[in-house]
Amino acid sequence: MMTAAQLRAARALLGIDQRTLAELSGVSLPTIQRMEASEGNVRGVVESLTKVIEALERGGVVLIGDNSRSEGGGRGVRFKEPAPPRNEA
Repeated sequence: MMTAAQLRAARALLGIDQRTLAELSGVSLPTIQRMEASEGNVRGVVESLTKVIEALERGGVVLIGDNSRSEGGGRGVRFKEPAPPRNEA
């Protein structure tokens, strides 16, 4: 799972805009825009999500889930505590 906030933060860490991420992942710009505008977890076609995550990882970013350890030793940013659950309809 990836949240919209994680996606925006990962892109910011790489210093790329939405259009560049779309090109690197092979996903359309409107799809990237919808993903980043999501509330909470990003929803979409699994293939598109996978392509975006793989592009971020190729760029050097690792997405870390709640309560997951980060073993890589690289620099990064994460919340001190997991975000409270959102009321999603």
